[in-house]
Amino acid sequence: MKPPISIAITGAAGQIGYALLFRIASGALFGPDQPVILKLIEIPQALKALNGVVMELDDCVFPLLHDILVTTDLNEGFQDVNWALLIGSVPRKAGMERSDLIGINAKIFVEQGRALERQAAEDIRLLVVGNPCNTNCLIAMNQARDIPSNRWFAMTRLDENRAKFQLARKASVPITAVTNVAVWGNHSATQYPDFYHAKINGRPATELIEKVEWFDHTFIPTVQKRGGEVIRARGLSSAASAANAIIDSVHSLTKATPEGDWHSICVCSEGAYDIPKGLIVSLPIRSDGQTWEVVPDLTLNAYSREKIDASIAELQAEKNAVQALL
Repeated sequence: MKPPISIAITGAAGQIGYALLFRIASGALFGPDQPVILKLIEIPQALKALNGVVMELDDCVFPLLHDILVTTDLNEGFQDVNWALLIGSVPRKAGMERSDLIGINAKIFVEQGRALERQAAEDIRLLVVGNPCNTNCLIAMNQARDIPSNRWFAMTRLDENRAKFQLARKASVPITAVTNVAVWGNHSATQYPDFYHAKINGRPATELIEKVEWFDHTFIPTVQKRGGEVIRARGLSSAASAANAIIDSVHSLTKATPEGDWHSICVCSEGAYDIPKGLIVSLPIRSDGQTWEVVPDLTLNAYSREKIDASIAELQAEKNAVQALL
C-alpha cells in the first residue's frame, strides 16, 4: 500500500469542512488506493463540534483513513503535511467592508504562513479557500518564503463550475459539453468569467449563444453574484459546492488536463498577460499531473482586457492595503 498523504484542513468543523472531510476519507481527493491522514485544525470554541465530526468519520470505517489528528495548535496541525487546505477565515458580515475583512483575516494568515514554513513537509502544496482568498494567500505566502511560490493556490474553481453550468443551461447541453472556461482576476465581484474562449461541443460559446447582451447582462453578473444568491436562498453560504470545487482544484493540479482544455485557479503571477508579478491571480492553467503552467498566448480582446484589468486593479489595491505584512 502507498504511504499516506498528510492533509491539514483549517476550519475543519465548518460547513465546508463537514462537506469535504468524508469525501477525502472515501478516496475522492487522491484516489481509491491512496491512504490519507487528516490533521484537523480549529479554534477552541469549535472543538466540541469537530470531535462530533471525528466520531462520524470513525463510524464510517473508511479503509483509506489512516489516522486523524484534532488540534488548535498550528504547529502541531501543520507538522509534516503534504497538503494544506486553508478553509477557515472570519466570514464577511452585514455592514462589513471588504477592507475590514482583509484586515481581520490578515493576522490569521500571517500566523498560518509562518507555521507552515516551520512545520510542513518539503513537498507541501497549499490551497487557500477562506475569503478574501487571493489576498489571504498572498499574505500567507509572504510569511513562508522558503516554500516556492508555485506551490501556493487560491480557489476560483467554484466560479468556473458556476460559469459552466450557466453556459450549459443556456445552450441546453450536458455540462460535459462545456470546456475552456477561464475565470480571471480576483475571487470577488470583479472576477471575469471568460466566455470568449469558452467552448460548447468544441465550438465557440458565442457561436451557439449569439446574443452578447446575455453574456454581459446575465451570464457575468450571475456568476459573480451566485454566492450571494445561495445565501439568500438557504440562509447559509455555499458549502457542498465549495467542497466539491476544492476537490476539483486539487484534481486540476494532480491529474493531467484533457488535451486542449484548461481550468481556473489563483496562482502567483510571473508576469503573464501583463499582470504584475507577485499578485495571486486567477488564470487558466493546465497540468500534466506533476507540474502545471499558465496557458500561454490566449488572445484577449478589448472587452476581456478591460474586465481583467479592473479585477487586477482591485487585487493591487488589496495588496497595497496589506503591504506592511508582505
